[in-house]
Amino acid sequence: MALHANDIEDVLDILGGIVADTTLVHDRRGYFAALYRQVTLEVQEGIAVGLFDDGPRMSAFDAAFANRYFTAYESKPAPTRSWRVTFDAIDNTPLIVLQNLLLGINAHINLDLAVVTGTLFHGADLADFHADFDRLNDILADLIPKVRETIEDFSPLLDILGPIGDGLDPILDFSVEKARDSAWSAATLISLQNQETRPLLIRHIDNGTSRLGQLIARPTEPAATWIRLIRRTESKNVPAIITALDGIVQ
Repeated sequence: MALHANDIEDVLDILGGIVADTTLVHDRRGYFAALYRQVTLEVQEGIAVGLFDDGPRMSAFDAAFANRYFTAYESKPAPTRSWRVTFDAIDNTPLIVLQNLLLGINAHINLDLAVVTGTLFHGADLADFHADFDRLNDILADLIPKVRETIEDFSPLLDILGPIGDGLDPILDFSVEKARDSAWSAATLISLQNQETRPLLIRHIDNGTSRLGQLIARPTEPAATWIRLIRRTESKNVPAIITALDGIVQ
């Protein structure tokens, strides 16, 4: 049966299944799924405490957003270049955990978030959604220090990336913030397109996102050397890493 969510509770159920399945078979795709479930738990809590202007709208949006990931996850091959690059790199490239997570973030935010936002909302409705869209940034920002601590437990040399941006936090924060800003701009453009031009624009965004994914998977020097050093001492215990990422907020 196809993985499909109608609300945020469905999203959490499906992500929980993916986390369990990937843990069982030592599938590194579970890293992003576990982190995604943690973010979704925080969004669910935000809905419960009234963080968002429209809780039911956010629940429905969260489901539509997640369904893009679920489709990519269960399709062979994935339907977009961005997710094909992501899953191919996870399967065939010696990535460190950070690269794995950034690949998922890249495909899901730069492409999927833009497409879902720009397709669901138009005009005044899009403008009205902007505040809730931005509140997702705050949730991610709050998780970044916890993500750092979790990854460092398995990557003892991760601090070697410090020269890039004074540590891991700025790297993750910059990537997420830049991706969110790019997704909003792209969503605005998508919302203005007609049925003929929208697929062309989405394909263009997908192409650009996939190129960024290729750079994440195969960075240039000197980052490539640092990545190799980190990889040599990083834990290869996939189930343990998935489990740790899936326990960040609970």
